[in-house]
Amino acid sequence: MDFRGVFFDVGDTLLAPHPSFLELFARILGEHGYPLMPAQVEEALHAVGRSVAEVIAQSGDQRWSTSREKSRAFWRRLYGAMLDHRGIPDPDGAIFESLYGRFTSYESYRLFPDVLPALEACRRAGLTLAVVSNFEEWLEGMLIEFEVAPFFACLVISGREGVEKPDPAIFKLALDRTGLQARDVAFVGDHPTVDVAAANELGMTGVLVDRWDRYAGFAGPRVRDLLGLLPFLGLHPPA
Repeated sequence: MDFRGVFFDVGDTLLAPHPSFLELFARILGEHGYPLMPAQVEEALHAVGRSVAEVIAQSGDQRWSTSREKSRAFWRRLYGAMLDHRGIPDPDGAIFESLYGRFTSYESYRLFPDVLPALEACRRAGLTLAVVSNFEEWLEGMLIEFEVAPFFACLVISGREGVEKPDPAIFKLALDRTGLQARDVAFVGDHPTVDVAAANELGMTGVLVDRWDRYAGFAGPRVRDLLGLLPFLGLHPPA
C-alpha cells in the first residue's frame, strides 16, 4: 500500500543505551564496588521481566513517563528490584543516583547505524516523518544533539504531552500536527502491544522492529532494522 507518512518510536527503534543497557548497568555497579558481568545483570532483569520494554509494558503504571518525577519513581522501583535480586544494598540511594544519572545522559546513547540511511530514504521519497515516544521531555534535546530532529515534522513526547502510548490520544496528536490520516501512516516501534497493536487500533499500519529477535512468532509486519523497513514502504534501500 502507499503511505504518506511514517511515525517512529524512539527507544530500541532509533537509538539505545551504548554499548548496551546491560553493559552500562554492570559498569556502574562495578564503579560502586559490585563487579558483575552483563549476563548477571541480564539475569536480574529477567527476574523482573524479559526486557526493559516488557517491564514497562507490563508494569501497570499509568502515565509513568509523563513527568520526570513519575519516570524517576518508575526507574527507582525497577533498579531497586534488580539490586535486591542480586543482594546489593543501596541504603542511601547512591547507586540509584548513578544509574539514573547515566541513563538520562545523552552520552549514554547512540543511534543505530541504519537510522540515518533509512530516514534519508524516507525524506527523499517525500514521506512525512514524526516521532511518537514514551520518554522524558529531554528526548527532544538528545534528538537535536544527534542531528536527527530536522527529519521530523513533529516530536510527540509523552514527558511533554502528559499522555503516553498505548493511549490513542498521543497518536492523534501526531496525526493532527502532521495533517495526515491514520490510514496513510505506518507506525514503527519495538513493542507488539504498546506500539504496533495500539497503532493498528487507530487505523495506522503498525510495523514491529525486532532488532534482537525477541518476537519471532509475531504475526504482523516485522523487520530486523530500519533498512528492512524500506521495502515494506515501497522504497529501495541505499546502495
